[in-house]
Amino acid sequence: MWPLILRDWKLAMRRRVEALLPLVFFIVAASLFPLGVGPEPQTLRTIAPGVVWVCALLASLLSLGSLYGSDFADGSLEQMLLSGQSLPGLTLAKAMAHWSINGLPLVLASPVLGLLFDLQGGQLATLVLSLLLGTPVLSLLGGVGAALTLGLRSGGMLIVLLVLPLAVPVLIFGAGAVVAVSAGLSPEGHLSLLGALLLLTLLGAPWATAAALKIALD
Repeated sequence: MWPLILRDWKLAMRRRVEALLPLVFFIVAASLFPLGVGPEPQTLRTIAPGVVWVCALLASLLSLGSLYGSDFADGSLEQMLLSGQSLPGLTLAKAMAHWSINGLPLVLASPVLGLLFDLQGGQLATLVLSLLLGTPVLSLLGGVGAALTLGLRSGGMLIVLLVLPLAVPVLIFGAGAVVAVSAGLSPEGHLSLLGALLLLTLLGAPWATAAALKIALD
């Protein structure tokens, strides 16, 4: 798994513009909302959880088309399947690499955006923690969508249609955790549900992705 993750990191370093595109989209899209709704702090704090989470979800979707597309185009994917290694393990490694390249930068940039929306200490910490639990789920679900649409025309749009409905619970619980803190309530319930979703996708998504890749390459 680690050689595959390191390989994806090296490929991302060679395509820096493509790798940075989700992060740039995340920052720019979220930064436009304070300009549109005005500088009133209470309004900004109210819309912040939903805005940041929706932008993070859309930014994650931007890079899913290349998750297996480039490997499929140059024949690397077939070599991985013929290597004799565990295919679910390989798909898990691809999802981990995707998250570390595209999802982790969103988590690291979220405190800056939180300050832009006038979020306070507890709200900022909950926002970062919710993204830390939720963005890996998006990468794992995205791997399933990317495998199902592998080699299809207009595959990028199909990935969006497949992954968005599955990602709605992540969006709801992630934003809900920050809203709970804003209302003076405990975010533990929302964060626990995010953790449960992460465990479920860790257990199920690699196997589903592996099955989809076998179907796509048969």
